[in-house]
Amino acid sequence: MGYMTSGSVSAMPDEPMSAAEEDFVRTLGRVMTALPRAVDHDMARSGRLPLSEYTTLMHLSEADGRTLRMSELAAAVNLSLSGMTRIVQRLEGRGLVRRAKCDEDGRGWNAVLTDAGLAALEESWPVHLASVRRHVLDHVADEDLTRLIDVLRRIASAG
Repeated sequence: MGYMTSGSVSAMPDEPMSAAEEDFVRTLGRVMTALPRAVDHDMARSGRLPLSEYTTLMHLSEADGRTLRMSELAAAVNLSLSGMTRIVQRLEGRGLVRRAKCDEDGRGWNAVLTDAGLAALEESWPVHLASVRRHVLDHVADEDLTRLIDVLRRIASAG
C-alpha cells in the first residue's frame, strides 16, 4: 500500500529513497537547522530580540487583543509549553509581555503583548526582514514562490 504525494501513488514506505529524494530530504533538514540559526545570529549581532522572542511577540501581535493562551502560543511557535513558559517569563521580566488568568475558565494563563513588547517587535522587524530576505527570499525566483509555498504547505499539513 503506497502513500500519496503530489497526486500520485508513491513508492512503498519501506522502499529506499531515490538519490533525488534523499538529496531533497537532507537539504531540507539542513535548511531547517541552518536558517533559524542564521536569522538568530543576525538578530543577535544587531542587538535585537533573539528569534525565539521575536517569533513569540509576532504571534501575540497578530492575535485578537494581542493575547493568546499559553498552550496556543506554544503550538504557534512550535515549542513545548515549558519552553514557551521560559520565554514568556524572560519577556515578562523585561515588560514586553504580561501574563493573565484566562477569563474563559480561570485555570489557564494567557500571554498578553504589552505596548513595550510591540515597540520591541517593531524595532526588531527590519533586521528580521533583511535577514530573511538575505537567507531565503534572495535565493528563490518570484516564479518559484507559489509552487514552493504549495509544496511546503503539503509537507507541513502531512505531519
